Amino acid sequence: MEDRFGRLSRNLLEKNQNLTYEEARGWIEGLWEDFEATRAKAGYEYGGKNRTEEMVVQWIKSYGPKLHEYETMNPKFQHLKKKR
Repeated sequence: MEDRFGRLSRNLLEKNQNLTYEEARGWIEGLWEDFEATRAKAGYEYGGKNRTEEMVVQWIKSYGPKLHEYETMNPKFQHLKKKR
């Protein structure tokens, strides 16, 4: 998992230079966990690590450049909000 998270974090950093490596890593871990938990709560069969990685890569492509602007009330992602 360390290799996957590291690779995904670097991928995110390529899309968004406003994040530090630690922030990118936090986003990757949060998105990964959120996808797997949401999928399980919805009653879907576990798709495996490759399926989760595909989804996280898709989110990086779609939202990665703007993640540093993300506003949330979700406590899981509060620590990732940039201090202004």
